Parts: sequence; structure tokens; C-alpha cells
Amino acid sequence: MNKKSDPAGLGLRLIAAQRLRAVLGGEHFAPLNAGELADGRDRALANRLITTALRRHGQIDLMIDELLDKGMPAKSGTFEAVLRLSLAQLVFLPDLGAHSALFLAVEAIKRDSKARHLAGLMNAMLRRAQSNSARYGLLEDELLLPQNFQDKWTAAHGTEAVAAFPEALLEGAPLDLTLKSNDADLISALGAERVLADTVRIESRDRPVDALPGYDDGQWWVQDAASALPARLLAAKPGGRVLDLCAAPGGKTAQLLKAGYDVTALDSDGGRLERLKANMTRVGYAPAVVEADATQYAPEALFDGILLDAPCSATGTFRRHPEVLWHRSASDIAGRVKLQQAIFAKARKWLESGGSLIYCVCSLEPEEGEEIAAWAQKTFAELELKPIAATELPGLEAAITPEGYVRTLPSMAPAGVSGGMDGFFIARFQRKN
Repeated sequence: MNKKSDPAGLGLRLIAAQRLRAVLGGEHFAPLNAGELADGRDRALANRLITTALRRHGQIDLMIDELLDKGMPAKSGTFEAVLRLSLAQLVFLPDLGAHSALFLAVEAIKRDSKARHLAGLMNAMLRRAQSNSARYGLLEDELLLPQNFQDKWTAAHGTEAVAAFPEALLEGAPLDLTLKSNDADLISALGAERVLADTVRIESRDRPVDALPGYDDGQWWVQDAASALPARLLAAKPGGRVLDLCAAPGGKTAQLLKAGYDVTALDSDGGRLERLKANMTRVGYAPAVVEADATQYAPEALFDGILLDAPCSATGTFRRHPEVLWHRSASDIAGRVKLQQAIFAKARKWLESGGSLIYCVCSLEPEEGEEIAAWAQKTFAELELKPIAATELPGLEAAITPEGYVRTLPSMAPAGVSGGMDGFFIARFQRKN
């Protein structure tokens, strides 16, 4: 690519298209960082284009169905990704201008040897979209959620709650932090608002996370308000030995250490464990770290508490990862349920008499939450459910179910603070004496 001849804005468009193409192909979405796109304004714009295309995926699907009579061309390189970025700009980001959406889309396609023969098709589709942009801008928000999830979630969580999910998806997630100590001056410097316990929320910011006050000296870590709940609900004996299963990147590990437990952090992914170690070094904690498959692990001694944040579909994180809505299938979820049961069946053997076990998932799927908890109660006679009381979650009493589980939803306002929270399920068990 000859940078001297490239139109302004093309470089960031090409980088955004590659990232979106990877996500469409099944990869996990992560915003572009400074190493990938150095200029802060370009990076912000590229991430805005990508996230808009992902959040509006269902509506853009309908547009493409109308605009492309014969379906998406096969082996067409970045064609689909560039098309989705451009439709997102044309219809949902009018402040960026229609001309640049059309012009840069065609220029981007010309730079791709596998797609350049489709430059004419791209131009024609976008011009048709431009003429229909007013109508497309009024597409129903229900299109933002796949119908299969809408139906299942409505049955599980209620019509009113699910009706608010599209708004939560479009708004995205604010930045939640767990504080190492209750420092009012730090909260003020962060421009944050208290949410629940030691969780604070930053609605908007003008700098990257690692440039915020308190980052360098480890005064907080990033953790959604819902993700911070399970560790607080563990009822192990003070100072007891606690196993954090599937621990990376370490938010719950840090919470458990802050609470005074003797913590072992286990994960099967060496790369993620390196991230956990770096996070622990920054915040000044030193857990024992074990790299092992949770289904094969054999501890030398039993634990007073176990926190199992099980691998799951992660559908409860759609505010930050809208791609999960379109990547997850029924068979995919069923496979995760089998893994959750396998890990749970192993973990309960490692619990001391009277010990506390938390099972949690960042999933909205009953199969991964409520049904796992019910299965555990029927299957393991040595365990008893220890219901979570409303008094344990002041400001979030609505998340307590009649069974004594915790079920958070993206539509909930923790302690009345706007911005929602991840969808989480939490159940607490105790090994009988």
C-alpha cells in the first residue's frame, strides 16, 4: 500500500475491516489498541465503526438481504466487513458523512486483491442504501437480538426485562472498577460514582484505562459490577484456603486476596495466567498460581472455599461483546453445559466439611445457570444450597430469586445507578458436616 497516495481515513478503515472480518469469522472482539493504531483519534473512530457494526448486526443483516440479491459473494476477502462498516456509518453514524462512507468503502475494496473485482457492486449497494437510509434508520430494535435468544430469554427472564436488552446493547457498558481501598479522593479523581460495595463506575472518560488515576500504583482493577458479586458472597472461614477456578484474568482472585483468604488461582490457559500474574503484580497481591485443567487437577489438600466461575457462553456480556449474540448456537451451549458439570463434579470433592462453594457464569442461559444449580442439588447429596439473602446485596435485592440464587440482567440498575450490568448467575453451596 502506497501511503503517500492513500486518501485520508483509508488506513483506519482497512484496519477496522480486518478486525471486523476476524470477529465475523468467530474471533472474540477486542478494541483496537495503540500498538495497532497509534493515532488516538483514528483509533477511537475505527473502534466506533466496528462496535456500531457489531451492535447493529441484526439490522444490518436485514439491509444486506435487501441489497444483495444473490447472497454474500464467496471468497471475497474483506468485502463483507467493509460493507458492514459502511452501512453502519451511512445509517447510524450520519455525523461522519455519507460521502466518505461510499468513497472509502470502494477504495478499501480496491486494495484487497480478493475483493477488488466487487468494487462496482459495493458502490451500487451503498448508493441504494443511502437512498433508503431514512427507512433503515427506523428499523425495529427487536432486530438487534436473534429471535432464538429473544424467545428463550423472554420465557426465562420476562418480557419487560428482555424488552430493555436492545437499549443496553446499543448503550454499551460503562467502565466499572473494584477499589483496593475506600479512597474518596481517588473516586473523585477518577470522576467515578459509587455503585455497590467497593465497585465504582466511570460513565465516560477521555483517556485509556492505563492512564487513569491509581492505575500505576495498583489502586483498582477493571471488573463489571456483576462480576464482582460472586467473590463477596463466598462464605468461607476467615483466612481460609480458597481455590479460584478458571481464575484468569484475576479480578475475583484479587477480591479474594483483599478479603484475607489464602488463595490458589487455577487456570488451564498459560497465556491468560501470565496476564493474571501481571495484574496481581500491579495491584500488589501474590496468590499461588497453578496452570492445570480443572477436570484433571488433584490438590494436595482440601479447600475451605471454592469459587467456580465456569467457562460459559458469555451471553451476559453482550454489552461489551455483541458478537456473542451471533456466535452462540444451541449445540455450542450444550457443549459448555457438559464442561460445567464436569468441572463442578470435580470441584465439590476438593471442599472441606462445612466449606463454601460458589458456582457462577456470565451467561443469560438457564441451562448454564439455574439448571446446573438444580442438577447439583439432585446429584450431590453431600452439598446443600445456601440461599443468598437480600440483606447480602443491598441495592440489588431484585436480583435474588425465590430459590436464593442471584440472577443479574443487563437491564438492571445496580443501586439505582444507570449503565446496567452484565448478566450473571450465582449459586452458593455448602458441604455438609
